[in-house]
Amino acid sequence: MLRSQRTEVVYALLFLAPFLLHLGVFFVFAFVRTVGFSFTDATLIGQTSRFVGLANFAELFREPRFLAALTHSISFMLIVTTLQTFLALALAAVLNQRLRGITFFRTVYYVPSVLSSAAVTVIAIWFFQKTGFLNTFVGYLGAVAPVILTFLGLFALIQALQVILERARGLPVAPTDPALATVSLGLGLALTWALVALGWVAPRTPQPPEFTWLTNPDRFLGVPIPLWSIIILNTFTTIPTLMLIFLAGLQDIPKSLYEAASLDGATPLQQFFWVTVPMLRPVTFLVITLSLIGTLQIFDQVALMGDAAPLDSIIVLAYYVYNNVFSGEGKVGLASAAALVLAGLTFAIVLLQRALGISEKAH
Repeated sequence: MLRSQRTEVVYALLFLAPFLLHLGVFFVFAFVRTVGFSFTDATLIGQTSRFVGLANFAELFREPRFLAALTHSISFMLIVTTLQTFLALALAAVLNQRLRGITFFRTVYYVPSVLSSAAVTVIAIWFFQKTGFLNTFVGYLGAVAPVILTFLGLFALIQALQVILERARGLPVAPTDPALATVSLGLGLALTWALVALGWVAPRTPQPPEFTWLTNPDRFLGVPIPLWSIIILNTFTTIPTLMLIFLAGLQDIPKSLYEAASLDGATPLQQFFWVTVPMLRPVTFLVITLSLIGTLQIFDQVALMGDAAPLDSIIVLAYYVYNNVFSGEGKVGLASAAALVLAGLTFAIVLLQRALGISEKAH
C-alpha cells in the first residue's frame, strides 16, 4: 500500500514538474532576484552593484514620473474596473435572454477579447487620430443629425397618437407596444424620406471636430486625455471575457428564485437587484479581482501607444518599470523597487476589496 502511494506521488510530481519548474524560475526566482536588486544600484551596463538600502524606494517617491505613473495606474484601475464590471454585467444580463439568434450575438460580443492586443492597439491609434475614424464619424453624425432628429420626433409623435387612440377605444396598450411601434417605424421612415425629398429637411456638410486624443495636453476628471483613449480601448477589449464569466454565473442561478420573486409581485428590475446581484456575489468577487489585477498591470497597450502619445501622459507603473530597465542607463535597482511597489499595491487593493465586503460568499 505504501509503495502504491509512493508511486502515485512520483507520477503526480512528474505531471506537475513543468508547471513547478515554470513557477520556480519565472515567479519565485524572479521575485527573489527583484527583491535583491531593489536594495542595490544595479544597472544593465555591467557596473558592479552596491547595496544602497532603501535609497531606491526613497528616490521613487521623489521622482515626478513615478508619481505620475502611480497616479495614472490608480486612476486607470478605478475607472476601468468600474466600467468593465457594470457593462459586463449588463451585457451578460441581455445575452442571458432566451431569444432567437442569441448565440450569434454572444459570439459577436466575445470577438474583441480574442483579437490580438497589438493589432487592436494599432487600429486604435488610427481610430483616435485627429483625422481618424472617431472624429470623422462624429462629424458625419453631426451632419445627418437633422434627419435623425426629425425621424425620432415623427416616430415618437406617431407612437403617442396611436397609443392615445387605442386607449380611447378601451384597449390597455403600453406606450412601447411592439405592433404599434412597427407602424410608427414605417410611417416615420416614409415621412422623413418625403421631407428630405421635398428639401424641407436636409443633412449638413460634415465638419469633423478638431479634437486630438493622443497629443491633447488637457485632462478630464483629473486623467490626461491620451490615457482616456487607452481606458476606452482596454474596456472594449476586456468586457467580453468578464461578460462570459457573468453569463456563466447567471445561468447557474436557480429559476425557482425568480419564480418565487415573481409570485411575490417583484418586477424584473427588483428581481435583478434583489435576486440576481446577491446570487452573483462570488462571480462579482472574481470579476473585480481579475479586473483590479489586470488594470494595475496594464502594459502592452501603453507600450504600443507610446510612440503616438507623450510618455508622461500615459505612463503607468508596469511601463515605468520597463522604461527604466530598457532605456537610458538601465536602472535595474530602481525598476525593481518600482516593481515591488506595484506588487504591494496589487496585494493591498485585493485585501481592501475583501475588507470592504466584496467577498466571494453569496448572500
